[in-house]
Amino acid sequence: MAPTMSKPSANSAAARDRTIRGIVSQLTSMYLQNRTRISRAVYITLFVALINRVRHAIQEQKAASVREATKRAEKSGTTSTADGEVTKKKKVELNREFFRSLLRLLKIVVPGWRSKETRLLISHSFFLVMRTLISLKVAAMDGAIVKALVKGNGREFLMRIVWWMLIAVPATFTNSMLSYHQAELSLRYRTRLTQFIHDKYLSQLTFYGISALDDRIKNPDQLIAVDVAKFSNSLAELYSNLAKPLLDMTIYTFSLSKSVGGEGVVFMSLLVQLSAHVMRALTPPFGKYVADEARLEGEFRFQHSRLIDHSEEVALYAGHEAEKDTLDKGYFTLIKHVNYILRRRFYHGFMEDFVIKYFWGALGLLLCSVPVFVKLPGQVTMNMGDRTETFVTNRRMLLSASDAFGRIMFSYREIMELAGYTSRVSSLLEVMDDIQAGHFEKKLVSSSGTENNEAVLKGRGKVVESNNIEFIDVPIISPNGDVLVPALTFKLTPGDHLLVVGPNGCGKSSLFRILGGLWPVYGGTVHKPPFTDIFYIPQRPYLSRGSLRQQIIYPDGLRTMRSKGVTDSDLLSILKILSLEHLIDLYPEGWDAEAEWRDVLSGGLQQRVAMARLFYHRPKYAILDECTSSVTLDTEKVMYDNAKALGITLMTVSHRRSLWKYHTHILQFDGQGHFVFTRLDADRRMKLEDEKEDLEVLLRQVPELERRVRELSEL
Repeated sequence: MAPTMSKPSANSAAARDRTIRGIVSQLTSMYLQNRTRISRAVYITLFVALINRVRHAIQEQKAASVREATKRAEKSGTTSTADGEVTKKKKVELNREFFRSLLRLLKIVVPGWRSKETRLLISHSFFLVMRTLISLKVAAMDGAIVKALVKGNGREFLMRIVWWMLIAVPATFTNSMLSYHQAELSLRYRTRLTQFIHDKYLSQLTFYGISALDDRIKNPDQLIAVDVAKFSNSLAELYSNLAKPLLDMTIYTFSLSKSVGGEGVVFMSLLVQLSAHVMRALTPPFGKYVADEARLEGEFRFQHSRLIDHSEEVALYAGHEAEKDTLDKGYFTLIKHVNYILRRRFYHGFMEDFVIKYFWGALGLLLCSVPVFVKLPGQVTMNMGDRTETFVTNRRMLLSASDAFGRIMFSYREIMELAGYTSRVSSLLEVMDDIQAGHFEKKLVSSSGTENNEAVLKGRGKVVESNNIEFIDVPIISPNGDVLVPALTFKLTPGDHLLVVGPNGCGKSSLFRILGGLWPVYGGTVHKPPFTDIFYIPQRPYLSRGSLRQQIIYPDGLRTMRSKGVTDSDLLSILKILSLEHLIDLYPEGWDAEAEWRDVLSGGLQQRVAMARLFYHRPKYAILDECTSSVTLDTEKVMYDNAKALGITLMTVSHRRSLWKYHTHILQFDGQGHFVFTRLDADRRMKLEDEKEDLEVLLRQVPELERRVRELSEL
């Protein structure tokens, strides 16, 4: 029974097989007859989908603009951040803000169509096109070489090899030019951006505002020296890694569509797009990771710089173990983050390699087999050599197209890294713009809370240029937001030498920072001369890197000194006043000798060099902040007598009683928000101070005298 039943089942299977083949044959025949219409329908559908995607992107950008405008409207207008507020970190992603920041940086690094950078980009683009065209020619020559090999034609094979070697000359030259252009673009980008940042950073005291009045940028040196270089290199690499793959994909896809049909290319592209979307959804936020890594690198570097700057204090406190713990914590925080990035890159790289190299490679082999197994309309009959040549050429073009698409996929990660560098560099530019506009953001830790001072911190006073110095109801604010003096009022005219006294933290330094233009005026009116008419000498003067002459004329240069009509003989006469002429004989080079002057000169010599600098510049007003603490009384007298003889109005912060006789007015703070401004009678004040000290001595003896009286009373 079994044999008789198996025969009908075999017949039915054969019938079903013939039916399926017939259906496939009919569908194939119908497709080939309507191939042109189907291709047009597919292309129109793809075009409509592209238009729809662009429309959605525009809508998303408009929505992002609305959200950003709403956030700006809701953002508080305070200039400082009170204690307890938490500022969220800027998220690094490919959004409207990224493209806005990138466009701003591009306008800086490529300033115009006639710039050298534009010419480099045009030349770079030319060689990119040449490289793609040469690759197409090499792909065709590879197919011809294999065809000659299959046919067994040795003469043709050798000729193809010779031509293949000849085309290698322009190919290798083109590759070298591409590398050169990329490196040159990176260098020019960095030069443009660094010069732009230096111009802003070193103008309008922006460098001081970033470090002292605003805490959004923790390490500007890291941003300028490292992140700008990384941004420039990433931008130059991205152009090559995006422009060439896009060009390759366009040309190779067009060439493949002529050989295997546009439908196969479209079908494979859809699968590739689908897998690409999946990969993109699974791609970690590498841009944020890079930004965080750069921030941690900067913080670790800043900790070492801080240790170097305060090495003496740390050594005296024997705080090396505590500093080691801080440095180790900063380093291991950085390493922990780097290891986390490496793990994420491992899993992401595994996924990318599998999809790009193998999944897309299998799709490519199927596509290359179309001319072999499917006879397309208009295709001539091919022999074994022709099929081999076509397969090898298509395979070569497909591998190049697949490699191009893979580089585009990998470039998404590079774009995210560029977004991280763009975010950090643009944040530096935005903070510098805010500081130059008078807007500061700083987390304040006030001793009395900043809530009561919020109105004062929001306000801005008026600065009027004048020959005199006058403060009218100007609040004096400490760095942490405390109002030290609610309303300071005093007036000085040229020749009114002012002595400022008071306890620590009462507002003396804040007063001079406002006068020097370092701090904003939070209220009232300040009349003061221009910045060039005020000269400041701190207790520990700043000695620049350079020659001995530069220490005297700083911040002027040699050319500026010559333009003022000042000679080395004039400088020598200044040194003789301060008994510094021996400094010229310290080194054979004399005035041109260069040294680390802060280490070479003692504290007293440094203060005398700073006073020589004052005599050279001869400003209208001079702020002297404990600038004679390391010199003798005789030298101090020479300093002040000569400064007054040069017509310089002096404003001194000092507790030395020997300086009273050089001043006509005194501004005294009590540390409780009150002040007294009056004329100074040095002799009378000296007598009163002596009497006060005598009384204080007697008062300190009172408890002992009372104890002695009690002892005597008990006898």
